Amino acid sequence: MLHPWISSLIFTLTVVLLPFGASETQQKTQELPNILLIFTDDQGYHDVSYYGTEDLQTPNIDRIVAEGMRFDNFYANCPVCSPTRAALLTGRYQDYVGVPGVIRTHADNSWGYLDPKATLLPEQLKMAGYHTALIGKWHLGLESPNTPVERGFDYFHGWLGDMMDDYWNHRRHDINYMRLNGQQIDPEGHATDLFSDWSVDYIKSQADDKRPFFLYLAYNAPHFPVQPPQEWLDKVKQREIGIDETRAKLVAFIEHMDDGIGRVIQALKESGQYENTLIIFSSDNGGHLPSKANNGPLRDGKQSMYEGGLKVPTAISWPGKIEKGSISDQRYLSMDLYPTLLQVAGLQPKDAIEGRSFYTELVEGSQKEEERPLYFTRREGGTHYGGQSIYAVRLGDWKLLQNSPYEAYELYNLEEDPLEENNLMEAQPEKYKELNKLLMQHIQKGGQVPWQKPQN
Repeated sequence: MLHPWISSLIFTLTVVLLPFGASETQQKTQELPNILLIFTDDQGYHDVSYYGTEDLQTPNIDRIVAEGMRFDNFYANCPVCSPTRAALLTGRYQDYVGVPGVIRTHADNSWGYLDPKATLLPEQLKMAGYHTALIGKWHLGLESPNTPVERGFDYFHGWLGDMMDDYWNHRRHDINYMRLNGQQIDPEGHATDLFSDWSVDYIKSQADDKRPFFLYLAYNAPHFPVQPPQEWLDKVKQREIGIDETRAKLVAFIEHMDDGIGRVIQALKESGQYENTLIIFSSDNGGHLPSKANNGPLRDGKQSMYEGGLKVPTAISWPGKIEKGSISDQRYLSMDLYPTLLQVAGLQPKDAIEGRSFYTELVEGSQKEEERPLYFTRREGGTHYGGQSIYAVRLGDWKLLQNSPYEAYELYNLEEDPLEENNLMEAQPEKYKELNKLLMQHIQKGGQVPWQKPQN
């Protein structure tokens, strides 16, 4: 961990100071809220205690819910990492920006290349005067032009790659992907603690800055390997007598992360910035079942097009703007956060996007929604997928999905069958034709966008 005075020096050198004198633009930026976007990795739909999960305690995440709005029908754009992150930061379906699958170190098993022409959220927010920072996991490119500081972030302190093979060693395939802006670093400590500590440092450094900030805090946790600090695991085992060992590790891992989230929010309060900060909490996909994640009653988990792979715990707070303890049952996707946050900042999307703002529901408590199809795409390799894609589309209560490229499509009515147990393909052929036609159009549009790095 960097010494506090070194961190302060780095922030001073990397942050461009505002000109003296308050212009009209500067006065407007001072009125805008800070934005803290907390994004976790593989956190199951019910791996939060605010849903009544009895073997797990997440008081700090719960507090975001209590202070703001809970979203019970929030979907990740994809059941795996990179595509959802691409959708989140572009406001577009992931296959429309070249990331239908996971971006990895080795080209023969990498299934995405972020479109260099896509406009990312931090680029847009800078137009409104925001200072933009990413702390934690990037996972949208390992080299130029797709590194955080080249795609709109003024400050990057974190991890370029996908998963970590070890949360203390910080390596993937024996490669060090830890960076401070463009410089390789090799800090000591558990990655979750590092990302929390660096976020606390950043928030404190922004206290006297006249600009609002956008901090995208993207944890690697609770993605496997599940490695909680021993003291957190001991605490869970002492409290939850007889708990399964694998589940105990995941619970401790999430509780350790929740504690870090609490420290970050406390830094907002201690620096006098909490009342003017909008906080978002969400996850990139459903929980990993081999790690004993809890996706509630939903079918399946991470990697799957069933509900357990797509539905994620989500909450947003904004003091004085969002009613405390409110609940939304509207269906939204990760990409909808993009236009919503632009509207918070008084901006319009620079490019055509598919995401839809739900700002009105945040501040007014309700919003009339025109029905739209929701598309889910995932491309993957290996013997289970062979480089092909799987898909799902939801329209109203109906959902069509293909969970393997070698298996038939399945059709469900989620209003009558939320657990996806009764396949209606034979009983509802016309509904299948309707959804299949929509999905083919989506596939054709996505197929126009290259997802591999151009060869020189």
